[in-house]
Amino acid sequence: MCDQTFLAITFGPCESCSKNKPLMNIYLQNEPINYCSLCVELRGQKEEYDDEEEEKGEEQQEEEMEEQGEGEEEEGEGEEEEEEIIHSNVNCMSAPPREPDRRIITSISPHLHLSVCLSASPLSSVVLVLKMACQGLTKGETVSTLRAESENLKAKLEEERAKLHDVELHQVAEKVEALGQLVMKTRRTLKGHGNKVLCMDWCRDKRRMVSSSQDGKVIVWDAYTTNKEHAVTMPCTWVMACAYAPSGCAIACGGLDNKCSVYPLSLDKNENLAAKKKSVAMHTNYLSACSFTNSDMQLLTSSGDGTCALWDVESGQLLQSFHGHSADVLSLDLAPSETGNTFVSGGCDKKANVWDMRSGQNIQSFETHESDINSVKYYPSGDAFATGSDDATCRLYDLRADREVAVYSKESIIFGASSVDFSLSGRLLFAGYNDYTINVWDVLKGTRVAILFGHENRVSTVRVSP
Repeated sequence: MCDQTFLAITFGPCESCSKNKPLMNIYLQNEPINYCSLCVELRGQKEEYDDEEEEKGEEQQEEEMEEQGEGEEEEGEGEEEEEEIIHSNVNCMSAPPREPDRRIITSISPHLHLSVCLSASPLSSVVLVLKMACQGLTKGETVSTLRAESENLKAKLEEERAKLHDVELHQVAEKVEALGQLVMKTRRTLKGHGNKVLCMDWCRDKRRMVSSSQDGKVIVWDAYTTNKEHAVTMPCTWVMACAYAPSGCAIACGGLDNKCSVYPLSLDKNENLAAKKKSVAMHTNYLSACSFTNSDMQLLTSSGDGTCALWDVESGQLLQSFHGHSADVLSLDLAPSETGNTFVSGGCDKKANVWDMRSGQNIQSFETHESDINSVKYYPSGDAFATGSDDATCRLYDLRADREVAVYSKESIIFGASSVDFSLSGRLLFAGYNDYTINVWDVLKGTRVAILFGHENRVSTVRVSP
């Protein structure tokens, strides 16, 4: 188990701005308040600014009184009594020196610090004051002015994006020949799970595959013969994620147990895989997706705790964590390039984020969906990615243009898209829907070219053989 510290945050209306956001539960003078992180930051900055102004005012007042005293000294010794009165007034107006507070500083985040002031009196209450480790608000700044400024910056960014938006994808594709009739049939059906199949993944040998189910089982299949090669019973039901290692010698899986476990595979089909189980990743909520990087030694996971993480398989150590989603992360996909160090994630906050695995930074973010993003998948070239959402649309985002370039939808499609994947050439986009069908889209022209039937319930995962 990795020695990491997590901060639990509730979600609800902020008592300052009244917006539904993740809340920080703090106490100010024994009074509990629920503020979002922005309002906490602004409050801390305002208190810092007020303290500074108060100190400046006291110093200026003392200087004025001292100057007045010096001027009266020069009037002569005959006014000694008046001088004594002035000095006594100065002493009365100067605040008596306070005993310095003892402070315990605890870091909560890279920018936010918790300062606990313990008064010298044991009967006084403990006061929690949240302050930002940055410059205070300038005079005249308020929450509303800062919010207006941020909206103006967003508008300017959109204007810059619009300048680069000179042509639509379907207009460029007008000269491209339309696809002919697609004839696709069900070739094999693999039966063996006792409940809903939640996830599956192909081995790079194009023959074997792994699947996980709500029945708590993980099965390795021979897709040619439909035979089961290995079966593992997990300690919990709802195994929501599974992945094949690039070498084909191991599988990873996890779900409601909040863990991602790795099982090494062998040629002995009767071997007890559970005895070789190795717990690699640990989240604070369910595991939604997992994927090996370009080697068997690193594992990428996403979770309902709103984070993604990169793990070392051998030691189980957390190598990098990725924070940027404000709700459950539902899917992720690694860039197809062998030297690529980026991946994309999608979640319940309607955002698709692109991450740098080396720095842990969110380098691009797209928010045009109207509901949860259930699936993300890179285009084969790595220059774009597709998403599937509960808003019944699939969308294509170009990373170089930094914008959405296509929407795949029809008025007759009213059910959400649960999973997406590209054909090997990238010309076709396969999307599984909650109406039991798979729609096949022409990526360039944005039209639907086929509908695949065969399932008797919602399609949970679509994967094209490598």
